[in-house]
Amino acid sequence: MTPNPTRPDPVQPATEDARQLAHRLLTLSHAALAWEDPDTGTPGISRIAFARDPQAGLLTLISGLAPHFRALRDRPDCALMLGEVGDTGDPLIHPRLMIRARAQFVAPDDPARPALRDRWLQRSPKARAYIDLPDFAFVRLQPASALLNGGFARAFHISPEDL
Repeated sequence: MTPNPTRPDPVQPATEDARQLAHRLLTLSHAALAWEDPDTGTPGISRIAFARDPQAGLLTLISGLAPHFRALRDRPDCALMLGEVGDTGDPLIHPRLMIRARAQFVAPDDPARPALRDRWLQRSPKARAYIDLPDFAFVRLQPASALLNGGFARAFHISPEDL
């Protein structure tokens, strides 16, 4: 099926309310991460720990044992989905934010890492059990574009700067 070039884009420019909703979704402590398998080229998806760090931006901490670790090293383009399904109603009416991003690993000797570590542990104290293991790495997720679905007929383009 060929798209209709005369049909207007149903996704609206971001409004202040849309930006505020996107910021609320960015406070979630987890996300779904989509990545491409470097061996097969097929998509994969993982649930990750997630934070919007005040200095580093969008961030995760992942183990070298996870399949998405190598996938992001080899092919850093990825996507995130943030959102929660509410207690009632159709799950498709609840807000969700999809972000296209590029993964950037933080080197173990990066001068910013100790502060990242401290802020991560403030948000996730249980990570103390594994954060310093040698196979764990912080990964910045640099946004390229975002789409907010705020519920039925409420879709918005969100710029990386608005995240």
